[in-house]
Amino acid sequence: MQAVKLTLAGLVRYQGREGQISFILHRLTGLGTLLFLAIHILDTSTVYFFPSLYDHAIALYRTTPFMIGEIFLVFSVIYHGLNGVKIAIFDLVNPGMWNIETQRKASTWALVGAIILWLPAAFIMTRNLLVHNFGLGL
Repeated sequence: MQAVKLTLAGLVRYQGREGQISFILHRLTGLGTLLFLAIHILDTSTVYFFPSLYDHAIALYRTTPFMIGEIFLVFSVIYHGLNGVKIAIFDLVNPGMWNIETQRKASTWALVGAIILWLPAAFIMTRNLLVHNFGLGL
């Protein structure tokens, strides 16, 4: 138990920069995508066995909280993919270029690239949310 307390205390005190943020975002986006895939497989499997349950799930996914979650899901997939490419390049292509400065630049570029790729999708999805759930004619 002492080891867990020490680990958690170190995690709270650690003042990591881009590397820690990149690590945490990669883990969270991977877990979020995995959670979505598990739910998606489960609800899609109900289409043959329980069609009314499937219809209920689709209606639930059209609610505002789920549509907002989908917007973040798109960011998760994009960021996880770009950060995974960054990790693969550093680990497989040229491990010798892995130093703190290159890692900081690459982490920043992965985040900026993910945001740039995500913004058009987020705009379209937010527009659909406002039109279909709130009746705003944008």
